[in-house]
Amino acid sequence: MKQRLRTIKSLSLLSYNGKKMHSKTLMSVLALGVFSLFSANVAAGSLEQAKQLHDRIAGVAASETTLQNMAALLDDGKPIEAAYLAMETPAFYSTTLKLFATPWTNIDQDIFAPLNDYSATVIGAVRDDVDFRDILQADMVYVGKNSLNLPGYNRNNNDHYQALEDQFIDLKDGLERTTQSSVNGLPADATAGVLTSRAAAKEFFYLGTNRAMFRFTLMNHLCTDLEPLKDNTRPTDRIRQDVSRSPGGDSRLFINNCSSCHSGMDPLAQAFAFYEYEFNRDQDPTGEAGAIAYNTSGQTDPATGTRVQGKYHINSTSFPFGYATPNDRWNNYWREGPNQKLGWDNSLSGQGSGAKSLGQELANSNAFAQCQVKKVFKTVCLRDAESQADIAQMSATTTSFKQNSYQLKRVFAEVGNYCMGE
Repeated sequence: MKQRLRTIKSLSLLSYNGKKMHSKTLMSVLALGVFSLFSANVAAGSLEQAKQLHDRIAGVAASETTLQNMAALLDDGKPIEAAYLAMETPAFYSTTLKLFATPWTNIDQDIFAPLNDYSATVIGAVRDDVDFRDILQADMVYVGKNSLNLPGYNRNNNDHYQALEDQFIDLKDGLERTTQSSVNGLPADATAGVLTSRAAAKEFFYLGTNRAMFRFTLMNHLCTDLEPLKDNTRPTDRIRQDVSRSPGGDSRLFINNCSSCHSGMDPLAQAFAFYEYEFNRDQDPTGEAGAIAYNTSGQTDPATGTRVQGKYHINSTSFPFGYATPNDRWNNYWREGPNQKLGWDNSLSGQGSGAKSLGQELANSNAFAQCQVKKVFKTVCLRDAESQADIAQMSATTTSFKQNSYQLKRVFAEVGNYCMGE
């Protein structure tokens, strides 16, 4: 009987211990499963974020290796480095940046216009982390490498850049920087980055009065047209002769409309007074074989008797008592009045001669820095800034842009991370 009781007790204890051991094993398995599932979700989350970040920046699918490396950087708390890795993809240069810069190169703002010296210079400057302010003032242009055996840069056509595009050259590796003055014939002190590129001259110095160059520079690089800058409190002493003071016989139109733009624009656009886009108007009416021209010291225009191009004196009978442009000296009347909001640099004088110093004035404004961030935001986030959070991010990125030597890749990295989860 005692033996039987001991046997029953032993069996009961064994059963209890077995249940206890089974329970512990089950809990361990469940815990391991939950941990594995959590780890898998974290990994999947990082990979998904990496994919979204890469898609936003490069516009193409990433390789598995790139995604894994980007995900690892995100897991390590290095989102900026992850974005820079995405920018190593050739498509960032040949697609994202080309579509980003191309609208600035033509009046129609066509994103599908051919590659040219303007857009190639922007792409190269971003790749090399050039201070982005230099695109409006430096003696620089980006061309295809000599080793590519392309047609040489020609100041009279776009064949060099068309060949880069037609041959699907990798712009990440295929571009190199040189001085603009060495290829387009301008004196070094007359160069002003993309403002004096052949592409810009063809579009914005073509016929007209050269005011187009100033207007489209505002639109493309300060993100504003003239309409929001209208200010009829500025002096009218520099408004040219071609602007009637009583259009349609009504002087109120001049006071309330015409002068509000021209009083600020004309003294600034005077910086381009020595520039022209020359082409054969009879045989080549669209200027496909034209070239930028500049009146150097000692050259005179037959219409003006000075270095000033004749286009600055056209329609002078509209108001003979208006301003007759004598040189390329510009003044920024917008440093006073409501257009102080553009954030002019107080370390600069607000006046100068020629395109280079004007480019410096514009590029050092707060509006220039804000504009680059705004354009990147729309490119990467595929929308305009809308919420207070968006605006706060743009403000923070603008500050960072300035603090990081105006390197535009940094802007792409910060904005890409902000929009990554959308």
